[in-house]
Amino acid sequence: MRAGYAARGVIYVLVGSLAFWAAFSPSQPEGTKDALSQLRAAPLGIAMLSFIAIGLFAYMIWRIIAGVADVEEHGRGAKGIFARAGQIVTGVIHGGIGLWVMALAIGSARDGQNSQIAWIQALLDLPGGRPIVATGALVLAGAGVYYVKKGAFSEYQDHLASAPLLSRIDPLLKYGLIIYGGLLVLVAVSFGFAAWNGEAAQSGGLGQALQSLRDLAFGRVLLGFAGLGLIAFALYNLAEAVWRIVPTIDGPGVETMRRAAQRLT
Repeated sequence: MRAGYAARGVIYVLVGSLAFWAAFSPSQPEGTKDALSQLRAAPLGIAMLSFIAIGLFAYMIWRIIAGVADVEEHGRGAKGIFARAGQIVTGVIHGGIGLWVMALAIGSARDGQNSQIAWIQALLDLPGGRPIVATGALVLAGAGVYYVKKGAFSEYQDHLASAPLLSRIDPLLKYGLIIYGGLLVLVAVSFGFAAWNGEAAQSGGLGQALQSLRDLAFGRVLLGFAGLGLIAFALYNLAEAVWRIVPTIDGPGVETMRRAAQRLT
């Protein structure tokens, strides 16, 4: 779990930094896979990619175990089953990304954007393909709203252990979650257009969402805020790597951020 969150933190530090740089330079904002592709050429880049891949594999294993064994105590009701299924699905998705990152490290990865478009076009070409892609867009939008809600109402404070440093950076954690959720909604909108028009090329990832911000009025300012938000989201993932509480492992006696705040007030 902690290795997985750390790997996610490294990824979004890269994406956020490149986005912030693109706000004040001629370069284009990069999505997750493009940012990782640039990392490969850096000193120790292959070693870093290997670390990220291993972390994502570890995160996959953690999410699948968490969903099957219910170590975070979601329960067996409809809401709990949905949350646990979501853990398993996101675990498998991160495992797939980990495979791509490992392939990138050894020099055999395909272009991420072209691969995504090919997969979506294959789905669109199936009978009922458009509703399938549209459903995926709705799920992605729901995930975005979830992150916004998680940040806006400080829900993350229920599963992070109390620590003085976390109290000081709490506004950054909130900001990062809200920005990341908003960007996921933008990605979902592009998938919705792809489903509506039957054109896989209209679907975009995080890089296209960032580019769409830069194309707006005051776009470079918006892109700069988005880049900083992704760096803050990376900070949130790193906080999860260090202070995440797992109820069935850590026990009920660990003081959370929320409990500490309530005690002080």
